[in-house]
Amino acid sequence: MASQPLTFLFLLLVTASVLESSASFEPNIRLPTTATIVPRSDIDDDLYCASWQLAVETNNAGSWAAIPSRCVPFVRDYMTGQRYASDCEVVANYSLAYASTVKIASDGKDAWVFDVDETLLTNLPYYRDHGFGINGIEKNTHPDLSWLGRSEIFNESCWDEWVAEAKAPAIPSSLKLYNWLKQMRFKIFVLTGRSEHQRNDTRKNLELAGYTGWEGLILRGASDGGTPATIFKSERRSVLVNEGYRIHGNSGDQWSDLLGFAVAKRSFKLPNPMYYIA
Repeated sequence: MASQPLTFLFLLLVTASVLESSASFEPNIRLPTTATIVPRSDIDDDLYCASWQLAVETNNAGSWAAIPSRCVPFVRDYMTGQRYASDCEVVANYSLAYASTVKIASDGKDAWVFDVDETLLTNLPYYRDHGFGINGIEKNTHPDLSWLGRSEIFNESCWDEWVAEAKAPAIPSSLKLYNWLKQMRFKIFVLTGRSEHQRNDTRKNLELAGYTGWEGLILRGASDGGTPATIFKSERRSVLVNEGYRIHGNSGDQWSDLLGFAVAKRSFKLPNPMYYIA
């Protein structure tokens, strides 16, 4: 049996050896840095942009500032063609299929949450006039996108004027889903990042587009200024949960509509390759 001093010396040497090897250890798998990510230029634009859009919709792209310049025509054609309407319809059909599995209770607390812009309403007429690829409808998140061909710098005054016109059309598949959910006796809450001063215009636009009978229309108040969209919407959903509502479904075009806390049992993301709200 080794003496106590020799045992202590052996442990000291082993510990030093482990520390030395740990200090020099470098993992085989490393996360890429921004500098290592270079857009592919040797493939067809449509192929590249379709892959870019997939990355956006699955949130693999994370927070992005603007669509790649080579993809502006792709986004324009996607939004104005049949694919956008078809993709929205597929989302609505999956949403309805899930809603049909929910056993509605008699207490009136089974709820579904909808965003407004690019979820219930489409602002394509606005973006068609002002260009595509505009990023950020939230304050203080409007980068200079003047280099994107027809895309323009986001102008909050122009956006407010558009909202005041209350002319945004309904997304047809969303309107059908909305009405089906009403018939199924879901309580519908409309939760939007629009400001409280736009309540009347938003209500008018929703009603003109065919959306009626919601349980609540929730907008950003004065105290919500600067609150990230994910936090703002999570807090408002949390209020509903505390009031006893069971949020079975949540529909939105941004990941910030769906993530956070007090999340729905199922969330459904509509496509939107035009802008990103963190």
